[in-house]
Amino acid sequence: MGTAAANAPHIPVLIGPLIAACSPVQGRWLDGTFGAGGYTKQLLDAGAAHVTGVDRDPDVFKMAQWATENPAIDLVEGTFSNLDQYASDLDGVVLDLGVSSMQLDQAERGFSFMRDGPLDMRMGQEGQSAADIINQASETDLADILFTYGEERASRRIARKIVAERETAEITTTLGLARIIESCLPRPKPGQSHPATRSFQAIRIAVNDEYGQLAEGLEAAERALKPGGYLAVVTFHSVEDRMVKRFLQQRGGGTGNANRYAPVTQADTPAFDILTKKAIGPDEAELAANPRARSAKLRVARRTEAPAGPVDYSKLGMPRLKGTFKDGR
Repeated sequence: MGTAAANAPHIPVLIGPLIAACSPVQGRWLDGTFGAGGYTKQLLDAGAAHVTGVDRDPDVFKMAQWATENPAIDLVEGTFSNLDQYASDLDGVVLDLGVSSMQLDQAERGFSFMRDGPLDMRMGQEGQSAADIINQASETDLADILFTYGEERASRRIARKIVAERETAEITTTLGLARIIESCLPRPKPGQSHPATRSFQAIRIAVNDEYGQLAEGLEAAERALKPGGYLAVVTFHSVEDRMVKRFLQQRGGGTGNANRYAPVTQADTPAFDILTKKAIGPDEAELAANPRARSAKLRVARRTEAPAGPVDYSKLGMPRLKGTFKDGR
């Protein structure tokens, strides 16, 4: 495989529990968030015969010569919401959600409020950017995005300040936006997250339609997996984990009710056997080696012989915007 993969900046999170849950790893897999190729390499090392690596970021493939030279790997530029168009009859699908550390470290990508760069945040480098949303969305829509996708309680105050500032000059940089957000919130106490954390997360989710992509990707994985194939999803915050959990409940024999107190009704024919009744988190050794794994959760299920079926999005717990803003779907 070469040293490029071994020294990749992305450390595969929860890869040990993932490999153990899907053992024996074999056959044809799809890595829906290829990134630096960490999961792909580990899957091949564990016994997979072939991996299709999918990523929406074209920069990924410029750094993946080690993968292009390996006949056991096919690389596809695209979104994992369409993964069943890239491969079928799969033995496994793995999705590692959220923005990669590699993207966060590149100031020119505009994901980080800790590095000055253009206000971009596009994972695929096409379509509307964060700057487009910040400078064009209405105050109501901005507040809706910040509250719905970032759970930012000061969303209205921040939106009002953004609109006032952009009347003087367009907001075009990450640090420029971060300063506006900071001016609306109290100075953080030691140990608290940066004031812009929730807002930057919300804008990034809106730019990349991350929740819509996840829902469609889970459905696509169900269609692409063969009976006995594994679906393994690593999430990094509660909304994503809730969506994966409720998808598996719906397609694994229960409907995954949005109301936790409502009785769970049974589906006719389960499309998945759920292997992780409770999400798996990192152990102390992994946390010491990789602090990025702190909030990670892994859920794994195995495909049955039942045909793929529809998913009720209203029961996934997927946040929905109320205003006029249209995401990338």
